[in-house]
Amino acid sequence: MTSLEALLKEGTKVLEEKKIQEARLDAWLLLEYVTGVSRALYFADPKKAVEEEKAEEYRKLIVLRAGHIPLQHITHQAYFMGFEFYVDENVLVPRQDTEALVEKALEILENQEKPRILDMCTGSGCILLSLLAMKEGASGTGADVSPLALKVAKQNAKGLNVADRAEFVESDLFLSPFFAETTGKALPVYDILISNPPYIRSAVIEDLMEEVKGHDPRIALDGHEDGLYFYRRIVSEGSAYVKENGWMLFEIGYDQGEDVSKLLEKAGFRQVQVIQDLAGLDRVVIGQKPHR
Repeated sequence: MTSLEALLKEGTKVLEEKKIQEARLDAWLLLEYVTGVSRALYFADPKKAVEEEKAEEYRKLIVLRAGHIPLQHITHQAYFMGFEFYVDENVLVPRQDTEALVEKALEILENQEKPRILDMCTGSGCILLSLLAMKEGASGTGADVSPLALKVAKQNAKGLNVADRAEFVESDLFLSPFFAETTGKALPVYDILISNPPYIRSAVIEDLMEEVKGHDPRIALDGHEDGLYFYRRIVSEGSAYVKENGWMLFEIGYDQGEDVSKLLEKAGFRQVQVIQDLAGLDRVVIGQKPHR
């Protein structure tokens, strides 16, 4: 039988040959996933034999990763704000950059007892569900055009034990009947509208890493010609769903702070701010809806 140490070396070599970034780390994470062996146990006994069935499973997963399939799509595990989320090829893999958006939302909601949250382009639900898990009494709606993404979000809501405070709506932004004012039904309104919409310029997508351009859903990446299509629509159409003194919060690309700020200011929002992530890049734009 093959040892843990030998399998790790084998997996690392395969990934390095295929130019996988952080090849050794990914080889290790897949080994841990297949065998359940922690880092501490590995270093205590690296020569420990691995059952042949598990060794073969590991090799199969290494081949998948060597094909630039994202690690998270292989394990169906992604971590965000300290929580574990299920992910697959129908949703963007939650990224640490987006945590700056959630942290700012938590700051805004700090003194509100039962805030209502609208998460547009919810995908895996990681933004909305993290907020619900961390803010007792909060409830909200996640909207997405993809029914397959919403299936993932609903699964994650159950996994985080917040399904009773989350509802999900299939909608091309605000076109669903859920958002339409009808007789006897007022427009739903929220304390914050938060979104990480598609914001990559169409022409730039082919320049992205293979893991992103080849495996993340294109519909969740493509912000059309200038990358601002969804910001324009959400700002112009979404204001009606934000309470007076409520907030809009967006994740943005590093070079979109000024453009998205102008969209909010033109729509009458005040206290518009651009916030940087841990790398010092513009990552979040926020604005407050004025009191009429």
